[in-house]
Amino acid sequence: MRSQPHLADSLPRAVIALAVGLVVVLAAGVIVLSRLAGGDDQDAAMPPARTGPLGVVPVPAPASGSADCATLLAALPTTLPGAPEPLTRAQLADPAPPATVAWANARSHPVVLRCGLDRPRELTPGAAIRAVSGVQWLFVEGDGATTWYLVDRPVYVALTVPGDAGTGPLQDVSAVAGRVLAAVPVRVN
Repeated sequence: MRSQPHLADSLPRAVIALAVGLVVVLAAGVIVLSRLAGGDDQDAAMPPARTGPLGVVPVPAPASGSADCATLLAALPTTLPGAPEPLTRAQLADPAPPATVAWANARSHPVVLRCGLDRPRELTPGAAIRAVSGVQWLFVEGDGATTWYLVDRPVYVALTVPGDAGTGPLQDVSAVAGRVLAAVPVRVN
C-alpha cells in the first residue's frame, strides 16, 4: 500500500515559514489596531456620547426661587474648565429642577450646580470645611464624584463634580459665588 505524501512534505520550508510569519504579523496588527481604536480602560469609563438634553434628578430646594439663587445663576459662566476639553452649559431635560445648572461635553460626566438646598446633614460642628477662593465649602465624597456644599453664603449651593473633572469647575464657581453673594457665618447646628 502506497502512502499519500503529506502537504507539508511537498511544500518548501520557506513557504511554510512565510505563512506562519504572516499569521503572527496579522495577529499583532489586530491587537495594536484594537488598542488604537479605543480599547483602553479610560474610554470604558467614559459615558456614551450624549446627543440630547441632560436629565437631572430633582432634590428638595426650598430656597431655589430666592433672589440670591437668581443672582448666582445669572452670574455663572457658560463654560467651565474640564479635562480633556472645556465643559459647556448643558440643556436640561424637562422638567428641569429649579435653580439647577449643568456643564458637560458630549462624553463627560456632568458638573451639576443646585441652588437653594436645605442645610446639608453632613454640616456638623466637626465637619471638614475648605476655603476655595475665599468661599467656604463642605465636601462630601461620593462614588466617582464629590459634592461641594457652599456653607458661608445666604443660600446653600451644591456643586457635584465628577472625579475626572479636575479642580477648575470648583475654582471658577467659587470665584463667582464670592463675587456675587454676601458672606455669612457658617451655621453648623
